Amino acid sequence: MSIQINYKNKGLKNPSSNLVLFVDENFSIRGLNKYISTSEFAYISDLLKKSDLKKDLLFFEINSKKTIFLVSIKKDIKISEIESLGAKFYSYINFEKKNDYFFNSDTLNTKISSFLGHFLHGLKLKSYEFNLYKSNKKKKLIYININGTKNKVSINDQVKFKALEDGTFFARDLVSEPGNILHPDEYAKRLNSLKKNGLKVNIFNETKLKKMGMNALLGVGQGSIRGSYLVTI
Repeated sequence: MSIQINYKNKGLKNPSSNLVLFVDENFSIRGLNKYISTSEFAYISDLLKKSDLKKDLLFFEINSKKTIFLVSIKKDIKISEIESLGAKFYSYINFEKKNDYFFNSDTLNTKISSFLGHFLHGLKLKSYEFNLYKSNKKKKLIYININGTKNKVSINDQVKFKALEDGTFFARDLVSEPGNILHPDEYAKRLNSLKKNGLKVNIFNETKLKKMGMNALLGVGQGSIRGSYLVTI
């Protein structure tokens, strides 16, 4: 499953697709009537009376096409908890048939300016899958649309989180590859590809390793048809 985030979407005040709103730790929906219809507000108010308010996230199915999610924010929430909250939200959309989600950033009431960025970062990290060798790949694209004029994710944060996600997914790909595919020759080749990102990559092959006197490392690889390498980044 792939996640595509649209930060520039102005959208509608009350979209017909899935809507994500942020509330306090008591799930108070006071003020949310600006963003949902009168009937939706009354419906959720009634259901909240019987809901488990100790949870971090509640959802209410309005109809077959629309679900309203309420994400609870603790007063002293930490950055790691925000990202965990985003990851938890992903588990709610992972099995849904719906593809579009609208996040209303105006409902965020927090001193953490980068809250939404960290939340979406946790969501993206949770979405990782290694299905390169699966014969039946499930291809699904989820669209996350950011509505609202407040609490926007800055361009710098967008770039930072994207780099962290790309780097994390690259590392996870390396860990997940089987040994007959990611042997030393291939590993060195993939690490060398990081040069395109502006990194300085030095690959020391067997000839260079001998000159450096790294005989212990070379001894380990003597029984293999593959080369021995030391890579510095």
